[in-house]
Amino acid sequence: MKSRDIALNILRTLHAAGYEAWLVGGCVRDELRGVAPKDFDIATNALPEQVESLFPKTIGVGKSFGVMLVLENDQQFEVATFRAESGYTDGRRPDTVTFGDAEADALRRDFTINGLFLNPITNELRDWVGGEADLKARVLRTIGDPAERFGEDHLRLLRAVRFAAQLDFQIEPATFAAVQQHAEKINRVSAERIRDELLKLFRPPHAARGLDLLRDSGLLAHVLPEMMLTIGCEQSPEYHPEGDVYKHIRLMLDSMSADAAAELPWTILLHDIAKPATASVGEDGRIHNYGHDKLGAEMSEVILERLKFPRKQIDAIVFTVLKHMNLAAAPKMRKAKLRRMLLRPTFDLELEQHRIDCLGSHAKLDIYDFLRAEQAALAEQPALIEPLVSGRDLIDLGIKPGPPMGELLNAIRDRQLAEEFSTREEALAWAKEKTAQ
Repeated sequence: MKSRDIALNILRTLHAAGYEAWLVGGCVRDELRGVAPKDFDIATNALPEQVESLFPKTIGVGKSFGVMLVLENDQQFEVATFRAESGYTDGRRPDTVTFGDAEADALRRDFTINGLFLNPITNELRDWVGGEADLKARVLRTIGDPAERFGEDHLRLLRAVRFAAQLDFQIEPATFAAVQQHAEKINRVSAERIRDELLKLFRPPHAARGLDLLRDSGLLAHVLPEMMLTIGCEQSPEYHPEGDVYKHIRLMLDSMSADAAAELPWTILLHDIAKPATASVGEDGRIHNYGHDKLGAEMSEVILERLKFPRKQIDAIVFTVLKHMNLAAAPKMRKAKLRRMLLRPTFDLELEQHRIDCLGSHAKLDIYDFLRAEQAALAEQPALIEPLVSGRDLIDLGIKPGPPMGELLNAIRDRQLAEEFSTREEALAWAKEKTAQ
């Protein structure tokens, strides 16, 4: 059963029991925009205990705040009691929650477009906050005083930018002025919450506008301060006719395909992060950034750890930043070295990074086309994918573990990739001969 159908059944169950119930928040916003919602949230005057009694499977994730999860068909639906909130000492959670009516529940929400209540069974829409007009005008506006809304939950500062970019809306002037005025308060939000918003912000097709809004709002200086130095950091016009590093990065973000890997926006953001620190002008008058790949990898690791990224993603992004200059030398590489590169677990990410790097600068894709052809050719030779010989094979030959064995394994692998060996027996015979010398 589809999520929407299950949500409607939950509404019907609440209505049949005599309770008021509505779809609320993002799902209403998306339905009115003609976009299929990913999640369905429900608000009701039923108390948590009453919700529990109506549905066989529930979880009281925030029962004291009136928030229950209803589990149906292995899907979760948030069912929350109408409430009013007051006092936000920590800039995240209310100090006091009182159960109230639907209007009070709408008035506590963040933005007008998220404050709409819909009964999709009767097509009745309740709008106490002017959200329908703002939705039609493509305007993002806080409900009530912007300073108060951002003071209640500082993450709303970043959410304002994210929603505006994601929906391609304009931020209402007073709301945007409040974001700028209170931008530093984002520092009081946990790294994990900031990371999750940035992951949504830097997705295609709105990533470039998201970066611009971060800059213009003043939030960039707090969530990714290293990026600020890329603004006005000039590059060699021979390779970068587009202008400074910031322009290069935003052009790359704008070139991402819809199915871009989750790590790609971050390799784009961070691949030239060290250019400001490594910039120099040679005797020929050209701008150079020697070592920006190595320093950039080090800076990337610090930034991603600060934002609490998972270790696996950090490793993939950092390695891609480190190697992003490496692909340009591919046509001159020995066959074995080239194929080792093609077989790296991060190579698809590296290759897409390279393609977009070119599109965001000189627009020449000859290296990319060469690598794609080599990758296709290698795929036609599955015998080359797995090493012919393992460490255990060499131990069986009487070779002791240690650095010399590692060097021998590497040498065998290089010869295999160069197609000097085609069978395990040939490789072992060569290894035996090599160690006998």
